[in-house]
Amino acid sequence: MVDKNQKSGMLTVREISRLLHIHPNTVRRWSEQGIIKSYRIGPRGDRRFKWEDIIQLGVEIPEDMKAGANPSTFNSQSRA
Repeated sequence: MVDKNQKSGMLTVREISRLLHIHPNTVRRWSEQGIIKSYRIGPRGDRRFKWEDIIQLGVEIPEDMKAGANPSTFNSQSRA
């Protein structure tokens, strides 16, 4: 099943943290500092991120991730 965020090209804090191999709090801090642009959605104000904004960080993103693969299944050992 495809997550509605994946359809829209938006990623969660957890997905970004797994993709970049950093703690979710680091993603939140970068968002607050303006290092990475985030968009607030819903009544709780959850953060979402666009692929384009992640790519602007200069992070190398595997092709299968760009194609819509689920970041939660991304294996950190595959980047070795």
